[in-house]
Amino acid sequence: MKEHSYYMELALEEARRAYEKGEVPIGAVLVVDGEVVARGHNTREETQQALNHAEMITIKRACEKQGFWRLDNSYLYTTIEPCVMCSGAIVQARVENVIYGAKDPKYGCCGSCMDLVSDNKFNHQATVISGVLEDECSSLMKYFFKELRENKKKN
Repeated sequence: MKEHSYYMELALEEARRAYEKGEVPIGAVLVVDGEVVARGHNTREETQQALNHAEMITIKRACEKQGFWRLDNSYLYTTIEPCVMCSGAIVQARVENVIYGAKDPKYGCCGSCMDLVSDNKFNHQATVISGVLEDECSSLMKYFFKELRENKKKN
């Protein structure tokens, strides 16, 4: 399997697609046995669907492609630490490894606010690796929200 930074760069490509659409720039990639099975980015604003986070879309696509809901031996790369909803989906889909770029101190559920995916009260836990291309992932988010605030001041 390639280095974590290779797959995180693919997730960053997805995040940039979201950014170009005016979405919160979060991207995700799911890998099994070194093969990219699914990719996705936030489409919540475009679709007006609260569930359309990058991780949710990517997990859904991976399950559809594999024809099975269990994502055994999988690696989910996401630019920002997953929220409670996405962390729940990670546990439910049996994603084995979560690799994220930047922490989310307000909503992160892979160690920041809580550690849902590693909680041994559930029948599945995921291994978490954080900080992969952290500066790039964090910078994209900071720039997006700075631009959003500046545009609101103009209007």
